[in-house]
Amino acid sequence: MPNTRELLKKYNIRLDKNKSQNYLVDNNKVEKILSNADIKDDEVILEIGAGIGTLTLSMADKAKKVIAIEKDPVIADILNEIISKENIDNIELINDDALKVDFPHFDKVVSNLPYQISSPITFKLLNYDFKKAILMYQLEFARRMNAKPDTKEYSRLSVALYYRCDVKIIDTLTPSCFIPQPKVDSAVIELIPKEHVELNGYFDDCTRALFQHRNKKARKALVQSAHELSMDKRYLKEKLDAVDNSIFDRKVFKLTPDEILEISSTIEEIISR
Repeated sequence: MPNTRELLKKYNIRLDKNKSQNYLVDNNKVEKILSNADIKDDEVILEIGAGIGTLTLSMADKAKKVIAIEKDPVIADILNEIISKENIDNIELINDDALKVDFPHFDKVVSNLPYQISSPITFKLLNYDFKKAILMYQLEFARRMNAKPDTKEYSRLSVALYYRCDVKIIDTLTPSCFIPQPKVDSAVIELIPKEHVELNGYFDDCTRALFQHRNKKARKALVQSAHELSMDKRYLKEKLDAVDNSIFDRKVFKLTPDEILEISSTIEEIISR
């Protein structure tokens, strides 16, 4: 396992908190991530935000291949040099923005994610088939991932994951586990995709529209976010006013995922008329 502190010193690397460059330096936590990833020798592993290889090199020892994405060109060059010196031939390093590239085929994703892209990268990963994800997030964000209705953490993310993945917090980390130290606690999350559930084409747009106004009643929230549904606000209000269903009069943060799915089915009916 590479010594992150020594490599940072050797290459005179100055990490930028503004780029979410908080490198994990607690080897016990690294081992726990790798243990939960349960990497097999026939698996391809995707890593987003590879840094200088804290996880990358150890995963390469276990996996068929590691696809490591690192946006920072200086850090990517250093990682490439380390890979070459170690004569490792099963790491594919991609120096690019993980939000902009198409991911090659992978079996599992294991990453200490840059926290500033936590939400968009999670939603992007939901578009891919994979066996398991072991991902690091801010603890507050992690709690939103499996939050229940009528709680302050309940969000669009909670609803989106409800039908798609089983979510489990498998570890928590204090700021002292990182260099430089973040101002927040962190958590390692395990995501295991669920069997495919057929969601209508408006479920995600409807969820996004609703949670833009989470403290308002569903009917009003949808009208105020009609643009998210590519609908005219006045037309949508007229159609929803004619809908006799009490769930439209409940506040968004109290709606269960099943009720949001029911609402999205109604929206689909309105749009398809």
